[in-house]
Amino acid sequence: MTRITTERKYSGRIIDLDVDTVKFPDGSIGHLEMIRHPGAAAVVPFLDPHDAPDPRVLMLRQFRHAADGYLWEIPAGRLEPGEAPESCARRELREEAGMTAGRVIPLVPILTTPGFTDELIHLFVAHNLSSVPTAREPDEFMEVHEVHWSEVGRRIRQGQVRDAKTLVALMFVQCFLLKA
Repeated sequence: MTRITTERKYSGRIIDLDVDTVKFPDGSIGHLEMIRHPGAAAVVPFLDPHDAPDPRVLMLRQFRHAADGYLWEIPAGRLEPGEAPESCARRELREEAGMTAGRVIPLVPILTTPGFTDELIHLFVAHNLSSVPTAREPDEFMEVHEVHWSEVGRRIRQGQVRDAKTLVALMFVQCFLLKA
């Protein structure tokens, strides 16, 4: 698919909305509404070594207006202009969970909803944590919880973890890091 033109319909604090005129793979022309996002990073913070029998991770219980309530999430946030994804993950871990990490390991970048947005979230895991003061934004309402890995799995199975980036990160860790 080839973008022919883009018309900006809205510019906001977090996203922009464009209408793209595109040439599809079959040669036809069409219009697509696209939400442009600067990208983000999210991090699974391990309090214990991930090869411990039932390691603890930090999870946030965060209020989300779009969900009309609280969601279980991992620390995450938008990339600042020119910011590297790992730097963003470290910053969000510090701001939201009040932790710094001695080691941050990349997992996988994910496209959140490629049918209408270009948002790319870089997923990480963090180890060797140390406490620091949080620095949350005025619209961030969250609690930090220590959760054993066995409890994480139970919450996923019971449908208590509904945030996509969090599910992907946790399941990636379970499938490829803890089983390695």
